[in-house]
Amino acid sequence: MPLHPTWQDIAIRLLLTMIASAAIGLDRGAQGHAAGLRTTILVGLAASIAMIQANVLLSIGGKTPDSFGVMDLMRMPLGILTGVGFIGGGTILRRGDLVTGVTTAATLWATTVIGLCLGGGQLILGVAGTILAVVTLWLLKWFDIRIPREHRAILVIQADPASSSASDLVDLVGSAGYKAKFRRQTRIEETQQAKLSFEISWRRPDTAGPPLDVIQMVGKHYPIVSFELTLESG
Repeated sequence: MPLHPTWQDIAIRLLLTMIASAAIGLDRGAQGHAAGLRTTILVGLAASIAMIQANVLLSIGGKTPDSFGVMDLMRMPLGILTGVGFIGGGTILRRGDLVTGVTTAATLWATTVIGLCLGGGQLILGVAGTILAVVTLWLLKWFDIRIPREHRAILVIQADPASSSASDLVDLVGSAGYKAKFRRQTRIEETQQAKLSFEISWRRPDTAGPPLDVIQMVGKHYPIVSFELTLESG
């Protein structure tokens, strides 16, 4: 990090920050996430400008003989990282057991660190971080969606409460490779029917798509009230 960066140095740092942030933000924006292209660019620029300012003030850092205060320039980038934590927390949503936005929050945090590196003059480190972040978001996604993982959903059917529908449905979905666990029974007012809730679980990669086979199979035997995924897939 040069003690006195020139305007040419500052322009190169800001340009590289823009390029790096845009490359990372394209993935989030293309998939319709809340923090897309413009958000990642703004986060990266904020971090880069803060680090450039710390670099410019580096020559006046420290404590003078007649001063009681000490200028700690590293508090500025540390404060930027803390502030981005609040922005990242705002992108994480939870509805019951369904959690989304974790990767977007991590992307904002990584973009901030890259912006700090480029703003501080560590150009090689910042470029290397950008390449690794892009590889993680774009190329490794192809591998990630092909890893078999656990999925869960809540299935609600309508059936006669006096029948053996609960045990019959467990055996039915079990024959197709799914696991079913009975959760609760709710009486439907003014009828002799009830709503039976089951937790359905299965293991397969995201490329396999939604479990339409089990929905169609159960639909042939029972009226389906709802089928809702309860765990984020991928």
